[in-house]
Amino acid sequence: MKEYWKHNLKYLVFLLTIWFLVSFGAGIIFVTQLNEVKIAGFKLGFWFAQQGAIYTFVILIIVYIRLMNKLDQKFGFHEDDNF
Repeated sequence: MKEYWKHNLKYLVFLLTIWFLVSFGAGIIFVTQLNEVKIAGFKLGFWFAQQGAIYTFVILIIVYIRLMNKLDQKFGFHEDDNF
């Protein structure tokens, strides 16, 4: 059981670090540098602050679900798909 939670916490730290870097880093810290790039007329820093962080968060949720399903299967905690 300790090994399961160790893997789970590793996944959480890794995915939350990515989310932090995208939302805080790209949206606030590096916004000046990113604003030099324009996509479809919008500054890239503005896009990350408004849309990119949200898209990244949704993708990270999907990745977390897949990682946890694999981890559950590895440790025998998976649920049957029969409803």
